[in-house]
Amino acid sequence: MGTLKPSRGKVPLSIITFVFCSLAFLALLYTLRISSFSSSTIFRFKPCANKNAPKKSFKDKKNVGAGALNYAADDRFEFDPEECTLDRGKWVFNTSIKPLYSDRTCPYLDRQVSCVKNGRLDSDYRHWEWQPDDCILPRFDPKITLQKVQGKRLMFVGDSLQRGQWQSFVCLVESVIPEGQKSMKRGRTHTIFKAKEYNATIEFYWAPFLVESNTDVHIIADPKKRILKVDSVDKHAKHWIGVDILVFNTYVWWMSGLKIKSLWGSFANGEEGYEELDAPVSYKLGLKTWANWVDSNVNPNKTKVFFTTMSPTHQRSADWGNEKGIKCFNETRPVRKKRHWGTGSDKRIMSVVAGVVSRMKVPVTLLNITQLSEYRIDAHSSIYTELGGKLLTEEEKKDPLHYADCIHWCLPGVPDTWNTILYAHLLFL
Repeated sequence: MGTLKPSRGKVPLSIITFVFCSLAFLALLYTLRISSFSSSTIFRFKPCANKNAPKKSFKDKKNVGAGALNYAADDRFEFDPEECTLDRGKWVFNTSIKPLYSDRTCPYLDRQVSCVKNGRLDSDYRHWEWQPDDCILPRFDPKITLQKVQGKRLMFVGDSLQRGQWQSFVCLVESVIPEGQKSMKRGRTHTIFKAKEYNATIEFYWAPFLVESNTDVHIIADPKKRILKVDSVDKHAKHWIGVDILVFNTYVWWMSGLKIKSLWGSFANGEEGYEELDAPVSYKLGLKTWANWVDSNVNPNKTKVFFTTMSPTHQRSADWGNEKGIKCFNETRPVRKKRHWGTGSDKRIMSVVAGVVSRMKVPVTLLNITQLSEYRIDAHSSIYTELGGKLLTEEEKKDPLHYADCIHWCLPGVPDTWNTILYAHLLFL
């Protein structure tokens, strides 16, 4: 009897069945994988916390600070200036966070921002922590900060909001400097805090428009009488030469609601020769003048340049749904609505800053504090402040519509978070 020969050209049924089932299984997995993406993740991929992020340590793990979050329970990656999206996040209430100073312990605060001294009784506004969605900000460490600026000049340049950030920075570090090893030299436009032990200075230079104006030294209260020389920063910029770390800002003085009297050339012509321009147009001219000076005079190998984006004002309570409110008066909690943006922040100005900075030769790091500060309607000086060098009277406090300050911030407070962001960048210098 002859042996049976397998038929040629035919595949056994069992193999066909196996291949078919395998392909069906793979198709199912693929379908599940695709459906797991939301419409938002298609357009906005977040950096992978395990793969793309730096290891959970900076050059020294101590840089994270004693109060670091529990990494085992947090899938966010540690701050990386190239990866972290700081404007997306939330304010988390945390009573375990204690400010590094108070307006009673730090002797360098102006009365304008010393809210507790001025009678503010609630304290919750001091215990909110900004948590970005995708990364972890390190806790501010005064000693490491001073090591980073050792032998250097750090200068904040801008308006009274920038002065608040400077005062915050000084107060954050001064408590770890022994008495006799620190000093403050105040000037009309230029004030210098010196940490002698570290051979470092933390300075503030007053230039509310960055470019020159007729209200730089002697303040002109009426915006209609202010004239800006939008093509020159020389008078101010001579004080910026040789500084190792420059932190600029300018915004609120441009936002009077009026057209800006903008001048080219000399002030000698007085009222003649200026043009009245819309604020964003004048702002762009002035900022390009500043940018040209930076590009022409700053050596990026020796000097690091930062620019703090606009600090929001909260003058209209209807912006956050409080129709019966009076500006920021009596607000005690941040806005909870994601991506809240009120009328006190001009997106045209934000666009100008982004556009001008992106075209500069010298790298400028934007400290993007606008969105995170937009939520903090609770943290302004409000009625716990001064006006014209005098504390508000009891009668004035009863009239928040006219006297509540919803521009400046209590200290300690929100500007400490701005400086935490600055500190995080300084760790990479």
